[in-house]
Amino acid sequence: MDPDDVTQWDHWLDHLVDGAPVQLVRPSDTDRPTWAAYEETRYLGTVHGQFDFDGRWHVQSLNERHLNLDDAVRALRRPATWAADRERVRRWARNTLSDPRLLVLDIQTTGLDTAWAVQIGVTDRDGNALFDELVNPLADITPEATALHGLAPNQLASAPTFDTLLPDLAHLLANRCCLAYNADFDRAVLEREIHRLPQLARTNWATLHPRTWTDAMAPYAAWKGLWSARHCSYRYQPLGGIYEAVTNCRRLLSTMRHMC
Repeated sequence: MDPDDVTQWDHWLDHLVDGAPVQLVRPSDTDRPTWAAYEETRYLGTVHGQFDFDGRWHVQSLNERHLNLDDAVRALRRPATWAADRERVRRWARNTLSDPRLLVLDIQTTGLDTAWAVQIGVTDRDGNALFDELVNPLADITPEATALHGLAPNQLASAPTFDTLLPDLAHLLANRCCLAYNADFDRAVLEREIHRLPQLARTNWATLHPRTWTDAMAPYAAWKGLWSARHCSYRYQPLGGIYEAVTNCRRLLSTMRHMC
C-alpha cells in the first residue's frame, strides 16, 4: 500500500496522533477515501482525503481543510471551549494591535539553543522597519541555522557587533510593548548578549528595557485550535514564511490582523 495514495488505504486503520490511538473506519456504502474517526468508542467526526489547492484532508463538519491527517484529527479533538478560547484570542490580538507603544521584534541566531544574534529586526505596528541590522555574532554559526536564514560567517565579518548596536536598540525598545513569536527565545538571546558585555553596558540596559513582552505563539496555537492529546493543550504552530527578521515581523503582524 502506497502511504501517499489514500485511495489504496484499508477500510480499517489504527493510527497514532500525539501518542493517542485513533481508529479510522471507512463507511460500508462508499469506496471513496473517507473515514469515520473514533477515539475508543467516541466518534470524533469524518475526514475526507482530497487533493486540492486548499489542503489534503477535508473535515466536513468543521468546514476545514488540513495538509495532513494528523492535523485533521487534532482539529476534531479540540475541546468544547475552543469557540470561547478563540474569541479571547481575537480580543487579545485586537487590544495588542491597538497599543500605540507596540513594537514587533524578531531575531535570527547562530543556532537553535544558547544562540547569539546574527540579525535583529524591529517594526512598528504598521510594519514600518525601525531597526534592521545584521550582527557579527563573534561566534560560530551552525549549518542548521545557516540553512534556515542563509547567513554564513563570511557574510557577517564586517557587520557591527551587538555592543555597537545596543544604544540604538535600547532606546528604541525602552518602555515599549515588545511583541514576538516565541518571545522567551528572543528575550533570552538579548539577555545573553547583554550578559557578555562590560558592566557599564549592562547597567545602561537595565534602565532601557521594554515595558512588557508579549508572546503570540500560545494565542496563535489556540486560534488554530489543533489539540495535542499528549500535552493536553493546543499544539504550537509554525508561523511560516522565510527566516528574515523584518519579514518575520511583518508576517506576525499580518497573522495578528487575521486573528482579529
